[in-house]
Amino acid sequence: MKIDFDTNVFPLFHPQSVDDLKDPCPVFDGRLWHVFGSSGTVTTETWRILHATAPDLYGPWTEHEAIELPINGTGVAAPGVIHESGVFHMFIQTEFMKSGGRCEHAVSNDGFHWVVLSPAILAIPDTEEDGIYDPHPAVIGGRRYLVYSAMPKFNRVPQPDIYLARSQSDSWFGPWKRIGKILDHADVPHHNTREDPDYEWGIEGAQLVELPDGRVLLNATCFLPNGLRGNRQRVFFAIADEVAGPYVSIGPVLEPGQPGENGHSTVMIEGSQLSLFYQSRVAATDHRWRYGLARCDVALFSKVA
Repeated sequence: MKIDFDTNVFPLFHPQSVDDLKDPCPVFDGRLWHVFGSSGTVTTETWRILHATAPDLYGPWTEHEAIELPINGTGVAAPGVIHESGVFHMFIQTEFMKSGGRCEHAVSNDGFHWVVLSPAILAIPDTEEDGIYDPHPAVIGGRRYLVYSAMPKFNRVPQPDIYLARSQSDSWFGPWKRIGKILDHADVPHHNTREDPDYEWGIEGAQLVELPDGRVLLNATCFLPNGLRGNRQRVFFAIADEVAGPYVSIGPVLEPGQPGENGHSTVMIEGSQLSLFYQSRVAATDHRWRYGLARCDVALFSKVA
């Protein structure tokens, strides 16, 4: 299902000192927009935690010093952030291309200065969650959840699926109870299969949002089964009646418009409008990752069974 976005602005801005911007998570603190994400380069897969602010989602965006957290890992990036009761809660990965990893939890009063707390979720060796990454917080039905990618050990390339955990204290401080896998490769017909000899990657960048009718929208990234590498990532949506699923994909929702791809994104719903803040790389950006913003009428989803 291709979504008829009323507006689509890309790129929103160009970074000042890095090649690529990925994994955007915009958050409004009641006065100012913040976007947290990954800034660095895909050339060496070296990343830092991006922080930029703007008076409006469309900008102008001001980049700030990268956020430095006392967290160890080779892939400390892709923060999922939520602002509640005057506090920013950041959930962030420590790895994404190997076994192990943690979903770390940090808090801030202003988005600039952070305190790291105890990890929210740890990988479980030699299970389907041998490696975890891409955590994102969500409030569904008034309850607090973390959705994330997890994968078993691998020889060739990671094959993550989407998993869910629920706060047992009904706060962002946990403890977190694993609910398990909520979306598998086999549930996404437009995703490359595990057996594909040209398999590229698994399902990642997941986020959950409650629709006005009470159903749950899952926003994530798939990799198409066909096409040249570097052109297969797509934002896709899936919908379920319950937070744990089952989810039915409505397919990729946004085409790059030229040779390229899009992926890891954050959906925001306000009133009758759905905003999709996404990453994309196309020929016009010299295939460097940048951020874009697309908007549509949320009523479109009432037509999806």
